[in-house]
Amino acid sequence: MELNGVPLHPLIVHAVVVLGPLAAITGLVFAFVPRWRWLLRWPLVVLAVVTAVASFLAVVAGEDLLSSRPELAPLVEDHEEAGELLRNVSLAFALVAGFGAWALGGASALASGRGARETRLRIPAMAVLVVGSVVLGYALFMAGDTGAKAVWG
Repeated sequence: MELNGVPLHPLIVHAVVVLGPLAAITGLVFAFVPRWRWLLRWPLVVLAVVTAVASFLAVVAGEDLLSSRPELAPLVEDHEEAGELLRNVSLAFALVAGFGAWALGGASALASGRGARETRLRIPAMAVLVVGSVVLGYALFMAGDTGAKAVWG
């Protein structure tokens, strides 16, 4: 998988590197700042889904790169495991973000107040969203760190 002779893996990884931390930070703000929830609900869901798709594509492109350059296998073993962990965590975070967006009510931007609601799931949803954001941040760091070590030594 290449684009103009450049392997797709490093190109796709940059989407994950930018959007993943934005998704994690948006998840934390969404959990802790109720009056911003009406503004952050859809950006959180979109960032989480795009991060999950990009991380899935990064793993596929990385596996393709490794199959075309098998001599890299010993260098990228840790990175490969961290990337697979990130893929799984980002897919789970997309589900968590969707649940959080659904379960957490809050103020509405509409004058009528439509869309605001309170549920009994507020505290569990906040907790799951916070844990998901922190785990996503950790997985992003580990994949990036092992990738940098594989490339730069």
